Amino acid sequence: MAKITYVEHNGTKHEVDVANGLTVMEGARDNNIPGIEADCGGACACSTCHVYVDGAWTDKLPPKDAMEEDMLDFAWEPDADRSRLTCQLKVTDELDGLVVQMPEKQI
Repeated sequence: MAKITYVEHNGTKHEVDVANGLTVMEGARDNNIPGIEADCGGACACSTCHVYVDGAWTDKLPPKDAMEEDMLDFAWEPDADRSRLTCQLKVTDELDGLVVQMPEKQI
């Protein structure tokens, strides 16, 4: 289990425990965290679960695959280093303490 902090665009923080094996997106969905829409349900077919990963975590996460890179092209104001799709981040104990910030909007 990992404690993940989701930060809304307005600065509101939500700290939740997310079970190993779920995705960061599922943790947000299951805990009613606003700002992650997840329209495709986690199929990496949209960009509505886009977040900015805290800079301290960018090198600790698995690299983006080609499909995630392609979908991030459709995200709101993507950042080359910090943008990730939460549906592509599997929760493990190693993600304990992860902080992600939602963009101003999802598209």
